[in-house]
Amino acid sequence: MENDTLYFEANRSLWNQKTPVHLRSEFYNMPAFMAGKTSLNQIELAEVGPVNGKSMLHLQCHFGQDSLSWARMGAKVTGIDISDEAIKQARELNSQLSLDATFVRSNLYDLKENLEGQFDIVFTSYGTIGWLPDLDKWADIIDHFLKPGGTFYIAEFHPVLWMFDDNFSEIVYPYHNTHEPIITETEGTYADREAPIKQKEYGWNHGLGEVITALISRGIYPEFLHEFSYSPYNCFSGMVQGEDGYWRIKGLENKLPMVYSIKAIKRGN
Repeated sequence: MENDTLYFEANRSLWNQKTPVHLRSEFYNMPAFMAGKTSLNQIELAEVGPVNGKSMLHLQCHFGQDSLSWARMGAKVTGIDISDEAIKQARELNSQLSLDATFVRSNLYDLKENLEGQFDIVFTSYGTIGWLPDLDKWADIIDHFLKPGGTFYIAEFHPVLWMFDDNFSEIVYPYHNTHEPIITETEGTYADREAPIKQKEYGWNHGLGEVITALISRGIYPEFLHEFSYSPYNCFSGMVQGEDGYWRIKGLENKLPMVYSIKAIKRGN
């Protein structure tokens, strides 16, 4: 656990550096977002369903674009993230847009100490669980904050992608979680590869069986598991955009699963 704390602090520092870069990036396109464009993708919009009037907990929300997009659709959203800078910016955006979202700075594993209540929906998406070493603790947090009969939803990059090196030329990392961190040091960030950011980051890969078993063990049962051969984002090296507007790895188009989604319901009255 002591080592995990060191990993979390290193990652928190990294995301504090990334946040201002992301806010300025074309990737996040803040002018369009501020003008009313949703940051959500068709995958989650189609699968989560109506949110108007529902309470939503958004885990690992970054600087709140998706949280605020759900709030624009009528959800009562609480977003949490480990990054101080991201939460600061999320609160400022919420104020500028005159929305009613709440943002809490917390390590996900410490959330019981920093937040009260239960929610109709717990939501997380794209590049989140890879920062967590233990999905049993993750599922425990979801169970704690999700109302009986409530919906958990995740859209996430497929664990097969994280097995490859940066150029997708060879497999270098395990599919299964070994509980030892995958340590990488890259320059820039997916939203701006030229950004002056260079720091080690610590991550963990989680196979689909691990994800589903962690949820089921808490009585949160999937309605579906969907896998997609494309990404909504141009966020990996060597991607090409198809006629459908989605992104795939050049030379491996439609050969790799790139995204998966799970919608699950918590048993109870």
